[in-house]
Amino acid sequence: MRDIRIGAAQFEHRNGDKAYNLSRVRELTAQAVEQGAEIVSFHECCISAYTFVQTHSKQALWDLAEEVPSGPSTQELIRIAAEYKVAVLAGLFEREGDKIYNTYVCCTGDGLVARFRKLHTFVSPHLTPGSEYCVFDLYGCKCGILICYDNNLVENVRINALHGAKIIFMPHVTGCLPSVMPGRGTVARELWDNRDRDPVRLRQEFMGPKNRGWLLRWLPARAYDNGIYAVFTNPVGMDDDTVKGGNSMILDPFGEVLCESNALGDEVVVGLCTAEKIGISSGQRYLRARRTDMYGKLVETPAEAPVTAPGWTLKR
Repeated sequence: MRDIRIGAAQFEHRNGDKAYNLSRVRELTAQAVEQGAEIVSFHECCISAYTFVQTHSKQALWDLAEEVPSGPSTQELIRIAAEYKVAVLAGLFEREGDKIYNTYVCCTGDGLVARFRKLHTFVSPHLTPGSEYCVFDLYGCKCGILICYDNNLVENVRINALHGAKIIFMPHVTGCLPSVMPGRGTVARELWDNRDRDPVRLRQEFMGPKNRGWLLRWLPARAYDNGIYAVFTNPVGMDDDTVKGGNSMILDPFGEVLCESNALGDEVVVGLCTAEKIGISSGQRYLRARRTDMYGKLVETPAEAPVTAPGWTLKR
């Protein structure tokens, strides 16, 4: 790995409005480049939006999805990457054959560099889970991708690290959702709508246990335990009928927040990821200390089939 500046973006997407959402990708990419970024990362399904597809029929979801890389959205990402001479990572629904995937792509001006399909899908029964990890070289750095729920299973992050990933992109649509955890729950829409007149109340919600407080329970551990940089991205504002808290951030291999957005709106933050932190991190020592002869239990076939379920009630 080499030293590299990476942008972690957040914006309020619009349901199904790909042209608008891609315009925000373009503008925030430009802002990141002004801050020296060589890579810019956006949130899960930022091109199409995400949560609103819960009630889509398979045909409706199929119509929303595109082929990768030949579809218009991936081609637009390649044009944006070429214009600003950076790598751009963004999410969309992909169709291939008769299947639909929740996909995240990495593009440069030369074309598609990497494609990852979410392993643990749940927002729609019409989505097919991915079945492969994605670790790839980008500008002299070994990178991985895991989408939202994928990061909640510690094994997925560890396996990316074992494949050599030093930077893991973690695009999300999360936070400010119903939960049994103390202090968590939704954020009232009126707080978002009134954010300019009363920013304090909304910021208290975003920075508390409903959003940032919850993220900091587990995101630092993923970075620290594996000695990797974690690039977390998340939308801000209205996501269908719920408010999302943004707080896009980059964590270093010590689990420290390198940079983060506390903006009550669209923003991109840029952090310098340095090679030296990887080599001296505790996580990299832990990887070398593993006793694989004792880990058979991890790969036993469970008695019941795996179930991916959110901590909140889906619409159907």
